[in-house]
Formats: sequence, C-alpha cells, structure tokens
Amino acid sequence: MIGRIRGIILEKHPPHLLLDVNGIGYELEAPMTTFYTLPDVGREIHIYTHLTIREDAHLLFGFATEDERRLFRALIKVNGVGARMALTILSGIESTEFVLCIQSGDTERLVKLPGVGKKTAERLVVEMRDRIADWQFSAALNNEASGMRARPGPDPARDAVSALIALGYKPQEASRYVEAVGTKGMDSETIIREALRASVSKK
Repeated sequence: MIGRIRGIILEKHPPHLLLDVNGIGYELEAPMTTFYTLPDVGREIHIYTHLTIREDAHLLFGFATEDERRLFRALIKVNGVGARMALTILSGIESTEFVLCIQSGDTERLVKLPGVGKKTAERLVVEMRDRIADWQFSAALNNEASGMRARPGPDPARDAVSALIALGYKPQEASRYVEAVGTKGMDSETIIREALRASVSKK
C-alpha cells in the first residue's frame, strides 16, 4: 500500500495530478479541497495517498490531510458509494462540514452535492454516523506539515471546465457553471469552488 508521497508537482489538471518522485511520475486523482491547497508546478509537496486496485487499473488518490483520506476511506465503505463518488463528494464540501452534516442528520445539505440523491444521503447518514462518532480534525497541522498553499493555475477557465467534467458533470453543465462565474483574475481553483457553489445553490 502506498500511504504517503513526497514529490515535485509536474502537472496540475484538476482532479488529476502528476508528481515526480525520484524520476518516476505518479499519477493521482485528488478532490478539489486538496487542489485548493497545492503550490505551483515545480514545488515539492507531501501528500497522503490511497491505492485502489481494480482488474483493469491501479488508481492512486491523493489528499492534503490525513483526515481527508480517512473520510474518503470511510465513504468508499458505504453501500453504493465508490471511489469516484467519494472524490466528488469531498470536492463539493469541506470535511468538517460533511462530518457535521452526518452527525446532525442534515440530508438536505447532502442531496445538494453532485451525484447524491435522497436515498444516498440517508444511507450516508446511517452508515457513517458510527464511523465518525469520535472524529477529530487536524487539517491545519497536516497542511502546515505538507507545505501546501493555494496558488493560481495557468489556464483557469479551461482547467475548471475539465475538472467539473472529471467530477461527473456533463460538458454543457460544466461550461455553463464556469461561464456563470466572473472568471477574470481568478485562478482555476477559485473558479471551480465558485462553480461548485453555484451548482449546489441551483438544486
């Protein structure tokens, strides 16, 4: 199992990330909450990882904090929630807010997340409540240790559309949500964040 990687960022195309680790390029997929914390291409980072092995592929997922990875691992154990949906859920809501929704049974907030219907939201609350009963966050410490901070991307609008499509939005929807955001002067992570908020508010 690959649990943590230290490497140089070669490419950032949300939600895809390419790291150079001693001459080997590791391809990862990460939630947008992680991308918001990444430094520029060419900078070194430490990132927590989760490896999923399928018959047709080995998929490596990256997370800015150990808490975020723990939450991802808890999500993929929920009936009907795979790695792709878990990544999308984490991209649409901060870990702390998600845990609070589960603990309070706030299914109305959960159904606003991309791909989460009423039955899935109810299942999340029922199956995850016990798993996160003693949840404690250490995101600030993990971020500091990883040396991550927000940085602008080179092609913000295009990267934002690509990221939304990769997260499960239809191309037309992705373009519409990005166009609805005043993208001038914004980096891609900010555009994606605002587009995700816009998509949630319209549900």
